[in-house]
Amino acid sequence: MSSSVSSRVRVNKNNSFNFSRAYSIAKKEFRHLLRDPFTLTLALGLPIALLIFFGFAIDYDIKDIHIGVFDGDLSIASRNLVDIFQSSGYFKTDPLPLDQDPLQRLDTEKEKAILIINPKFGRHLAAGKAESAQIVLDGADNLVSGIISEYLAGIEDSFNSQLPQKKGIPPPKVQEKVRYLFNPELNSHWFFVPGLIAVINGLISILLTALTVAREWENGSMEMLLSTPVQPSEIILGKLAPYAVLGIGGVFLVFIAARFIFGVPMNGSYLLLSFSTLAFLAATLAQGLLISVLTRQQQLAMQIAITTGLLPAFLLSGFIFPVQNMPIFFRYLTSILSVRWFMQILRPVFLRGSGFLDLQTAIAMLSLLTALLIIGSIKGFKRDLEP
Repeated sequence: MSSSVSSRVRVNKNNSFNFSRAYSIAKKEFRHLLRDPFTLTLALGLPIALLIFFGFAIDYDIKDIHIGVFDGDLSIASRNLVDIFQSSGYFKTDPLPLDQDPLQRLDTEKEKAILIINPKFGRHLAAGKAESAQIVLDGADNLVSGIISEYLAGIEDSFNSQLPQKKGIPPPKVQEKVRYLFNPELNSHWFFVPGLIAVINGLISILLTALTVAREWENGSMEMLLSTPVQPSEIILGKLAPYAVLGIGGVFLVFIAARFIFGVPMNGSYLLLSFSTLAFLAATLAQGLLISVLTRQQQLAMQIAITTGLLPAFLLSGFIFPVQNMPIFFRYLTSILSVRWFMQILRPVFLRGSGFLDLQTAIAMLSLLTALLIIGSIKGFKRDLEP
């Protein structure tokens, strides 16, 4: 009498959760991790390497901006203005010949900006008349031109403060003074590095479970595991626990690098940061596990993990572009991204020292996404286990 083997695995009808079975799966995964140098390097070494690389590469503190100076006055006042540009630390002045069109330097991209000083600049200022100098910017790079515009405001204030007051003309009664809280030097590293922690560790966490579990599907070991009395929830917990520990280790190393290499201050609660990190790692690990359940192929799992983990993290999480400035459709779309909510926790905790009440919405959304992704992973296993 012939018998056929069903291609589907039957589920044990006992649905009670058994912690010892989940612990056995987690123990097996830990042993596998210790014998897998590639996964250890991916989880612990790659986040630090990427943080250092991108941390130094992404820098909005632009200095030594070449600005051409077309000084048609050659007076003491015009030289003082040029000296302020030079001594600011942001600009590098290049004198331009008076017999050539200064705007040609912008066409050839030899200068990012041109300072044009009128011939009667000094005389008008000495006579107490209003006078101005023209700045022409290269608008092809709107990011750099925007930063130059911000620098120019400070240079204008510095130059005006050096002008002598004429008799009979009262000085201004109200002076605007700007003080920057939480980041007084406007250090771009303090802003970007906490965001990089979310982007990098989120992507690595997704890849960890997506690739590892997909490998078991390809090797056939997952089918052997599913043929045992183990429940889907036990598999999920057993699979997530080791990689959660590994992810925590990666976040800790990245945190140390952020504090001591880039000097990012930590003004908030370590307990709040730890809880939020655990919720974020659980969400991203469950996302990778869900991808693995649906694809069962390492190559496809990697492609989907990078597509859903990297591009949204950079473009839709608020890492580069503020979420509140996005169209309403994309603002709602970002609500399903755990990295968006973790981003809203990291920067305030690091820089402002925000507490739980300030971040309760982000924490609640992150916890909700974590629960939904874990449930989705369990449901995915259940569909595969049904007879």
